[in-house]
Amino acid sequence: MPGVPTQEWPVADATRYRDAGYWQGESIGAWLRARAAQHAERTAVVGGSTRWSYARLDQEADRVAAGFLARGVQPGERVVVQLPNVPEFLAVMLGLIRAGIVPVFALPAHRQTEIDNIATVSGAVAYVIPAVHEKFDYRTLGRSLRASHATVRHVVVAGVVEQDDPDLESLDAFRGDDLSLLIDPPSSSVAFLQLSGGSTGLSKLIPRTHDDYLYSVRESATICGLSPASVYLVVLPVAHNFPMSSPGFLGALDAGACIVLSPSPAPDVAFALIEQERVTIAAAVPPIALMWLEAKAITSADLSSLEVLQVGGAKLTPAIAARVTPTLGATLQQVFGMAEGLVNYTRLDDDVDTICNTQGRPISADDELRIVDDDDVPVAPGAIGHLQTRGPYTIRGYYQNAAANARSFTDDGFYRTGDLVSRTAAGYLVVHGRATDQINRGGEKVSPEEVEDHLVAHPAVLDAVVVSVPDDYLGERSCAFVIPRAERVPPPVLKSWIRNRGLAAYKVPDQIVFVDAFPSTGVGKTSRKDLRGALRALAAEQATAAAAPVSTPDSRVS
Repeated sequence: MPGVPTQEWPVADATRYRDAGYWQGESIGAWLRARAAQHAERTAVVGGSTRWSYARLDQEADRVAAGFLARGVQPGERVVVQLPNVPEFLAVMLGLIRAGIVPVFALPAHRQTEIDNIATVSGAVAYVIPAVHEKFDYRTLGRSLRASHATVRHVVVAGVVEQDDPDLESLDAFRGDDLSLLIDPPSSSVAFLQLSGGSTGLSKLIPRTHDDYLYSVRESATICGLSPASVYLVVLPVAHNFPMSSPGFLGALDAGACIVLSPSPAPDVAFALIEQERVTIAAAVPPIALMWLEAKAITSADLSSLEVLQVGGAKLTPAIAARVTPTLGATLQQVFGMAEGLVNYTRLDDDVDTICNTQGRPISADDELRIVDDDDVPVAPGAIGHLQTRGPYTIRGYYQNAAANARSFTDDGFYRTGDLVSRTAAGYLVVHGRATDQINRGGEKVSPEEVEDHLVAHPAVLDAVVVSVPDDYLGERSCAFVIPRAERVPPPVLKSWIRNRGLAAYKVPDQIVFVDAFPSTGVGKTSRKDLRGALRALAAEQATAAAAPVSTPDSRVS
């Protein structure tokens, strides 16, 4: 069974980070306790009809911690948490961390395939879910996981548990009041595991420590100008690193601000909350930002309180960036970062050109960046290359994944981000794309290899290659090139088949193209570069013809 997660930096680096005051020796549980004491009666979180003060949030975290410990879940053991944007997410996350139990954050869109993998890799002993969210009954997923994973002792539901169901437990009943078992975990220990959207299969697990994560949170809150008067709107899935810490809801808590949880990023929902709660800052991915810009012209909602709109998760085109402030009246802040660590921000007082045309500069003076060519040789100043980084909040290795660590980290500890960037004379990064095959679909990461594995499992599919193609709305969308065995399955049927295999909806190919063969490289490997080029040419041909989807003897598009 997988062991207790650890994350270590070389002694010299760790000493330097402590001496610089980056790592302050404080656990996240103690940090929350201090904020609750300072802002006890202020509103900490709003979600639906629930409004918790800082004191109440601290109390809810205590009760979750006590409940899990009382039922035998031990510090260091892992618990998969798959909750939507509800206050219970904060209580469960902060309660588990306070108890020294390690939450592993899954997204609401994940289904059987992803949850099975996360539970297996982490060795999870418990699983926390909603009852039903967006018409999907997570209780069936919980029963399945418990039946198929001997390590999973508890499935805890934040919602209604069906009567006489021996496999499910209610979060309300799971809470406890005996705090005598609580022992503050070391600040150098792993607080939680996040998911990395990999390009070589299912997600890797990222161990984040109390020390490194709190440094990122504190500095982000300062850079983003948060104060007790701020109101932070969460419209992205709350378990994502971006709305968690950049500055996210944790940055809002650090500043004594209010967090508003939106069940949807849709303009009618989000705009109503902005008006009602007088939201001052929100974070979005480019598709949501574009949707808001289009909706602003027809809304009657008062958005005048919104001071800052952060956009990250995928590159925002300069043309769309230039529309944000004139349309919404808010300052745009571009954010470029990764769950493995490094976060870059444009600053709120940057000039318009910098805000619209770059993806920001790093948080820390001790964020070390290298931009290199294919042979790891530094490129000339201003040239495009592969981004590598290390620093006080960037991990040095994934959880129990030696193969991924060998690929993703250099011998001297730099993380290979997989991004192609250039750097301006002022130290700002401009993102030019991904060096890997990973698809960034509106901020959600899709591994081509994972989707290909599902496609080729279909009896009518001989082979498949999944590639990214540009999309004005999502940034990138996915296309599957499929070689059929004989008769071609209609693309909608093939998409439905993949979806029914328990894959998240955003991973289902947006487009399917049937071909007789794949172009190959000189060594006989499939050339994704050639496939992308072929698809882009086909798309251009369709646009020129302004006709129905192309259908030829050797290809069909859906």
